[in-house]
Amino acid sequence: MDPVIIVGAGPVGLTLALALARQQVPSVVLDEGPGKDEERLARTVVLREDTAALVQRLTGADLDRAGLRWAGWRSMRRKQVIREVAFDDGSAPAHPDTADPAPLHIAQHVLTATLRAALEDEGLVKVVADSRVDGLEQEASGVTVHTRGPRGTWWRGSHVVGCDGPRSTVRKLLDVRFPGRTAVERHAVAALRVDLPWPDEALLHRMPPWRASGPSAGEVTGRPLPDGVWRLDWLLPPGKDLVTPELLVARVRETLAGWSDGSTPAYELLDTGVHTVHHRLARRWRVGRVFLAGDAAHLLGAFGAQGFDEGLRDADNLAWKLALAWHHGPHEALLDSYQQERRAVVSARLRAADQALPLLRGGGGIRAYVPGTARGQDAMLSDGHLGRGPLGAAGGYEDSPLAPRHLEAEVPVGTPPGAQVQDVRVTAEDGSFVRLRDRLGRGALLVLLIAPGTGVWERRHWVSAGIMPRLAAAVTALPSPAELLVAESYPGAAAHTVLLIRPDGHLVAALNGVRAADLYAAAEAALGGPATAQHAQKARGAHGTGGTDGSDPTGRTGGAKGTKGAQDAPAAGAAAGSPAK
Repeated sequence: MDPVIIVGAGPVGLTLALALARQQVPSVVLDEGPGKDEERLARTVVLREDTAALVQRLTGADLDRAGLRWAGWRSMRRKQVIREVAFDDGSAPAHPDTADPAPLHIAQHVLTATLRAALEDEGLVKVVADSRVDGLEQEASGVTVHTRGPRGTWWRGSHVVGCDGPRSTVRKLLDVRFPGRTAVERHAVAALRVDLPWPDEALLHRMPPWRASGPSAGEVTGRPLPDGVWRLDWLLPPGKDLVTPELLVARVRETLAGWSDGSTPAYELLDTGVHTVHHRLARRWRVGRVFLAGDAAHLLGAFGAQGFDEGLRDADNLAWKLALAWHHGPHEALLDSYQQERRAVVSARLRAADQALPLLRGGGGIRAYVPGTARGQDAMLSDGHLGRGPLGAAGGYEDSPLAPRHLEAEVPVGTPPGAQVQDVRVTAEDGSFVRLRDRLGRGALLVLLIAPGTGVWERRHWVSAGIMPRLAAAVTALPSPAELLVAESYPGAAAHTVLLIRPDGHLVAALNGVRAADLYAAAEAALGGPATAQHAQKARGAHGTGGTDGSDPTGRTGGAKGTKGAQDAPAAGAAAGSPAK
């Protein structure tokens, strides 16, 4: 089987390559650049809980050492503090004004280097530098890509994923339109080393008192990085006025003095730039065997919302679906669901931003005199920066074509169907205690039983008691390999609730007890519908090769060891870098 070809070696492309490798799918990453990113401290990203966990799981790196988790957040308007949030670092009960752990702020080149380091020891991934794509041909059996440059040649792949940024060559070769809005916002950016009155706290300051009133007053955002470095962003007035070095230095000195009671503290200017936010959405994210992801598929980011997060979620959503198709053959409905799910989520965020633009950037008028308006605007902006609400929250897939219908035993829990599950401690099949999110991304469905009291007993005492044998048998009979986990509790779930979870961590359904028929129906729906006869035969054969006693060290149950794709993957990976003959 030919490898998956990933065009683009930015964070999204590298994340996708790692996610595929974890599921025994080889890939070739075609990097237009020299294989190393330029160090730019003015170019940073903010990772939310789910995307930070995704990168950490794939790389095994301690991201808290590479970036900085904010201790808190404050919103200010003129001289008044509107809102303060103290983030939960896991060492104490959560602050009453926060529902999320601290965001992780990291320089993009540091994140990319972390991903590249993880790929160095990954035999299933080949990264090819100085390879610019200029041709693409596809047919029913695969895709052929041509690259120019020192390594110019033809490459043969099972699928192609364009992760090659806003000016995506793959998107242009597919003739996919990329409509939207240009220059929704512009920001002047500076990275500097300085001591500020709010160590490790990010802040949003609207209408700072040292700026004149009017459209040029704007707002300034401060985001801390490790080693006393800060990224400052100033919202620029509409237009294309040139941001000169002198103007930028004046803004730096003015802002630092305003935050430090009138005197400018000592600072070291490290990097500068101008960041322009565009809002665009590709018409199609899948054309045959070719997919788009990240900035090649969407651009967003007004009001502090991070489009980067959505790119990583694209990779997480697509990886397990491609892996299933790579190992087991055509799953057209499942592959189609990538565009249906991800495009709907990003479209909803873009729509929310477009609706908020007139309110948040419309200037004065009567709205300026309506009580509570300013505070409401500040709350909306904070939500964008903090990953909450319609401007910032990660979307769910409640309307997904993969959602099961009419399950008699379905019950509500603290996570709605289609949303990301919450991270809890679980008992794995080998009896070890792990985090639920550590079991994601392995290509297997997860079946989680809520069984209070099991955490204080060794697994051998309860694995053959009560409903466990029936549940283990039901899991073995599912149409795809699945891993059975047990948790003491889950938010909103009663004892003996059974949760079915997708490999990317989204809840499929929660059932009241062991309902084998409903569990099977939910799993079948999550895989895109009834399997083909050939796939069903493979699944039955795979399930016949093992039990559910946890003997498979990969964490998969039953038939995971018997699947042809998993056995053949190392051999396919050895040829992953071979150009087409």
